[in-house]
Amino acid sequence: MIQKPSIPKGTRDFGQREMAARNYIFDTIRTVFRSFGYSQIETPAMENLSTLLGKYGEEGDKLLYRILNSGDAFAGVDFEKPLAPQVCEKGLRYDLTVPFARFVVQHQGEISFPFKRFQIQPVWRADRPQKGRYREFYQCDVDAIGSRSQLCELELVQIVEKVFQKLDVRVCMHINNRKLLTGLAEVCGFPDKVVDITVAIDKLDKIGQEAVEAELAERGLSAEAIAVLRPVLQLNAGFDEKLAVMRKMMAGSQAGMLGLDEIEELFGLIRAAGISMPCELDLSLARGLNYYTGAIFEVKALDWQIGSICGGGRYDNLTGIFGLPDMSGVGVSFGADRIYDVLAGLEKFPTQLASGADLLFANMGRDELGYVLGIASALRQAGASVEIYPDASKLKKQFDYCERKGIRFISICGSQEAADGTVQIKNLASGEQRSFPSSDIQGMMEFLR
Repeated sequence: MIQKPSIPKGTRDFGQREMAARNYIFDTIRTVFRSFGYSQIETPAMENLSTLLGKYGEEGDKLLYRILNSGDAFAGVDFEKPLAPQVCEKGLRYDLTVPFARFVVQHQGEISFPFKRFQIQPVWRADRPQKGRYREFYQCDVDAIGSRSQLCELELVQIVEKVFQKLDVRVCMHINNRKLLTGLAEVCGFPDKVVDITVAIDKLDKIGQEAVEAELAERGLSAEAIAVLRPVLQLNAGFDEKLAVMRKMMAGSQAGMLGLDEIEELFGLIRAAGISMPCELDLSLARGLNYYTGAIFEVKALDWQIGSICGGGRYDNLTGIFGLPDMSGVGVSFGADRIYDVLAGLEKFPTQLASGADLLFANMGRDELGYVLGIASALRQAGASVEIYPDASKLKKQFDYCERKGIRFISICGSQEAADGTVQIKNLASGEQRSFPSSDIQGMMEFLR
């Protein structure tokens, strides 16, 4: 029986047009990262499960893809005990931040701090596939580790602004501070429920306030505690008013007041730097990952309905888990797949992005082929993208090939051109055609531009 080809749900194939668009995103982001002094690293697709487990919260652990041990993984297994820990020692990475923390600790002797790095690699999550949510997707992470200065946070805000300016996408950055969430847990009388409150509040945009309050009750918060949190979730005001209301509420929480001081400092830096991108203090923003300890960020497109397309925050204790304490870091991650969907939906990709080669030399036969081979090599050496049609087919077929691949120029060099030592090049869009001496590579390059 012939099997129908398929791929796992939540994954995608990318053809040449899609890859041209994705590389446009990656190249834009990479250029901005480098302009701020960040260097690229890579880490393995798989990590030891001991590295990954416990870093993303209970729900995150459930979404980890575990890799079955090689060989006879089930030999000697005690089926009365949990199976996964016995047969799986490794897992696919869930994000790039935890592997980065492991990298920093493992290579600390080779690193100059503060260490500014970026990574552009795929990650995997056993999530339920839906619009804008995939099981395999790329993240573009940028982090600075080894400094507690909020100038690092400001730099990330500037990077986000620059990336989306270059991509021509209007966005809003939502900012909060995890110390505020700790303060909320304290003032509502449940300081041991910080994680429960964070996980529930993080779903506010997805499930609504009523469902969030129901989940808070399920997680053990009293009606009185939920009543304390309710005004915060409903607060709709400007930055100064939000800050004043929160300072009054947080008067009894040292962590909460420290969080407010950090927020005020960061927004002061944002104003001083002249950031034009809208930045909003979002008191419902929680970010579900457990390792965040300070400022947290999410970025949303203003003109296209989709989840956050960029997010991150500060983490003070992540490297401590691997034996390197007191190493604070902050970073953001750009969701390349969601950014792709936004650019496609808004038709923001450059029109010539999916073009093939700059020039196709038509194949007119064996003798003519010998004439154009050297010219094609010289043009490639000068920086042009050049194809030679492999078969001496009818010209209509070769013209159709140019159209399908988006090739903008064609050169038809027959026996006369070979005898004269000339090259005919035609612009397929405008119809303009010019003749060049075969030695005039510079003139051909200018025409191709």
